[in-house]
Amino acid sequence: MDYPQRKLHRLQGYDYGQNGAYFVTICTRDKKPILCHVGNAVPGVPPAVTPTAVGEIVLAAWENMNRIDPDVRTDAFCLMPNHIHGIIRIDRPREPSETERRGRRSLPEIVRGLKSVTTRAYNRLVPESEKNRLWQSSYYDVVIRSEAHYLAVWDYIAGNAARWTEDEYYTP
Repeated sequence: MDYPQRKLHRLQGYDYGQNGAYFVTICTRDKKPILCHVGNAVPGVPPAVTPTAVGEIVLAAWENMNRIDPDVRTDAFCLMPNHIHGIIRIDRPREPSETERRGRRSLPEIVRGLKSVTTRAYNRLVPESEKNRLWQSSYYDVVIRSEAHYLAVWDYIAGNAARWTEDEYYTP
């Protein structure tokens, strides 16, 4: 049987464990709007974003990543009804030796950890039929390569709630 080719989201040959800033987007399974509610936008006023219980779990886990690994920093973050956007920075003070390189966490491992801890907490809130159904199987990332790009991503994340109804993941 021939299976469809899956699109690879990671840059081939790129070391996602090296120092750098990464823009990540993680969607809920089936794009279910379970993370927050976005209030109606009023011109000139950012809409209120009210996290659900699941959204509170995700927010806490995002903030906790700064305490788990001293070489990982979270930056701009946006909780949306069915996805999150954020910047994850890997900033090691020096280039690791070959032995140390095997023990360092890469972006895929960091995201896997975030998804794992939030899913375990989510599972305590939902019926058996919904367990392990918080996130879609993959995520999207963009390697941020310059300060101008970093600032553009930051602005995009900061204004995301105001553009919710035009968002590609929007569900009424």
